Amino acid sequence: MPFTRRSALLASGLGLLAPAAFAKAKPQSTPGRELTEKHLTALNALVVDVMKKTGVPGMSVAVVSPDRVLFLKGFGLRRVDAADRVDPDTVFQLASLSKPLSTTVVAGLVGDGVVSWDQPIERSLPGFAMSDPWVTREITLRDMFCHRSGLPDHAGDLAEDIGYGRDAIMHRLRFIRPNTSFRTHYAYNNMGFSAAGFAAAEAAGKSWEDVCDQRLYRPLEMTSASSRHADFIAQKNRAFGHVRRGGGWVVGREQRNADAQAPAGGASASARDMATWVRMQLGGGALDGRDIIKSAALAETHFPLIATGPAHDPMRGPTFYGLGWDIDYGGPARQRWSHSGGFALGAATCAYVMPAERFGIVVLTNSAPVGAPETICRSFLDLVLTGKIERDWLALFGGAFAQMAVPTYGRDADYAKPPAGASPSAPRSIYVGDYRNDLYGPIGVIETTEGISLTLGPAPTSYTLHHYSGDIFTFQPTGENAAGVSPVRFSRSGDEKARSVLIDYFNENDQGVFVRG
Repeated sequence: MPFTRRSALLASGLGLLAPAAFAKAKPQSTPGRELTEKHLTALNALVVDVMKKTGVPGMSVAVVSPDRVLFLKGFGLRRVDAADRVDPDTVFQLASLSKPLSTTVVAGLVGDGVVSWDQPIERSLPGFAMSDPWVTREITLRDMFCHRSGLPDHAGDLAEDIGYGRDAIMHRLRFIRPNTSFRTHYAYNNMGFSAAGFAAAEAAGKSWEDVCDQRLYRPLEMTSASSRHADFIAQKNRAFGHVRRGGGWVVGREQRNADAQAPAGGASASARDMATWVRMQLGGGALDGRDIIKSAALAETHFPLIATGPAHDPMRGPTFYGLGWDIDYGGPARQRWSHSGGFALGAATCAYVMPAERFGIVVLTNSAPVGAPETICRSFLDLVLTGKIERDWLALFGGAFAQMAVPTYGRDADYAKPPAGASPSAPRSIYVGDYRNDLYGPIGVIETTEGISLTLGPAPTSYTLHHYSGDIFTFQPTGENAAGVSPVRFSRSGDEKARSVLIDYFNENDQGVFVRG
């Protein structure tokens, strides 16, 4: 599997990185699995140390057992350019930690008899279609929630980045070419996951956001939790997303709005809220004697459905994905449910739930992913399960996320530095025109006083095209998945107008060609 953003997030369960990470590991004894004050004191010191090493501005941490909250504390600042401190009620964007929260919501609907895990999505989601009519008829909530749809990893995310909304992106699922057979392989896909969530809400006759409020957040008294970006922005006590600039952390110029994929990444909550939710997970759907979610429906979210990592490491078993959860049987724990989340625009989160050992930990941060929450979670698990931190988790996770940040496009040259003396091969008018692509288009190339520009999105946004060499130009994308400049390669013959343009930024799944017309 190519190293993608999801591959790096899987490092929280060591799915992709397990063989190298455990090459020198030895079996460990388990001196005791009871949480003590000593463990919590060590956790506090661990958080301080990781924040010092990474510079992450703010963090909130919760540790729970089924019957009580054992640790709940905020650290650092909500934003680096102000004095407001993080506390247990500071609201963070959860990014992909939204996924197990979302399948908990749907488990509530399943338990209520409103929908079933094996209900076809097209039954309740108007206009839903995949590229294959047979898959359209057959694909279910279960299939999408465990990422076995055949859709490529993260395919469709860029449509959100250039401004397409929820309905337009759901419509564009039919234009994504699968890269595996249906139900045979795991590939993490936010838009497919979200389609399942929206379908479940439609079956309930409500919006996704209202279903989350009514079926989970209010019953659990998660008072600041929401799946609406506007609610997050309105919170007075909220964390601001930070990105690295010039060796330090700054508040990002963009703050991520994930409403288009709300079930997959659009939730926000405080550590106090998340502590309540984890307690309910440990309670099998019950909290403080109240039944919130029927236990049988919730238990299905914890069942491994598709393998995500190799099984050939003798120190651990394979890793799996269930319904919104990474599921791991490795190490001294009998089972782990976990998930990470990350926004390049400024959020990184992680949760681990240990059902047999009867505790869970949640770490929320307001920085782009650098491995801080995963390091704290895994180090704390080591302390509780084996009595010591077994390895340098920050080096492992930090390296994984650094690799994740490298652009997957435009790697065959340094496109930020055009060759000396290069000039366009043709007049500007040869490139100007409208081009179409079912998934990401239409786009336009327009002439300006300075040269030519590229227009993208439903409310066309203009990006200056800089000449690189011959018929190759570059532009700087913006948004969650943007990194360095991307080549824009025009194809033409003789003096004719360019017939098509290949934009590397959109071409990870070979769907980045836009045709004139």
